[in-house]
Amino acid sequence: MDETLPAATIRTQVTVPLRFPDGYATTGRVFSFDGLVDAREHLAFGLGDWPATLERQATPLVRPHSECLTGDVFGSQRCDCGPQLREAVERITDAGGFLLYLRQEGRGIGLYPKLDAYALQDAGLDTYEANVALGHREDERDYSVAAQMLTALGVRRAALLTNNPDKADQLRRYGVAVTEQVATGVYLSPANAGYLAAKASRGAHVADLPIVG
Repeated sequence: MDETLPAATIRTQVTVPLRFPDGYATTGRVFSFDGLVDAREHLAFGLGDWPATLERQATPLVRPHSECLTGDVFGSQRCDCGPQLREAVERITDAGGFLLYLRQEGRGIGLYPKLDAYALQDAGLDTYEANVALGHREDERDYSVAAQMLTALGVRRAALLTNNPDKADQLRRYGVAVTEQVATGVYLSPANAGYLAAKASRGAHVADLPIVG
């Protein structure tokens, strides 16, 4: 049975030109919201011809992307967040849909605790073990706000751009019809090989990991 959430509403929408360090550029319609259950400042980016997608009642491509300051902004190689964000913006622009930028740093534990977890990973724990050692759950992210945002945008079903099956499971539980889970690329480097391996083995993320020398 679907879990019922209070309705959120669109607070503001503005057009923002976007440009990435590799030169890729597009334009996004950025939405803020009132009434989100966690009261955080999450954003939705309408990319490509999303109005036509909704008007045709077609299924938009949607990526719920959890904030990662170190990866998204500073290009950290300890994770794959920055490259996944860059890929998602281009693919959604081509298809017409939405990027949901969710303020859930460090799988929901926050920025400083994420850095504490990095220190434990340097001492030998994997990314999930480190969170637990700090007194957190392995993954504390809650996608109820993503469901609220999609409903406010008029999205009832979505093709989900993610390797994480938990995102699809949670959105379905909150009443969003996930028609397809579309895999992202795998951005493997010597600095994040252990992190990606843990996500694949312990987090059930779909990832075909090549060997990095």
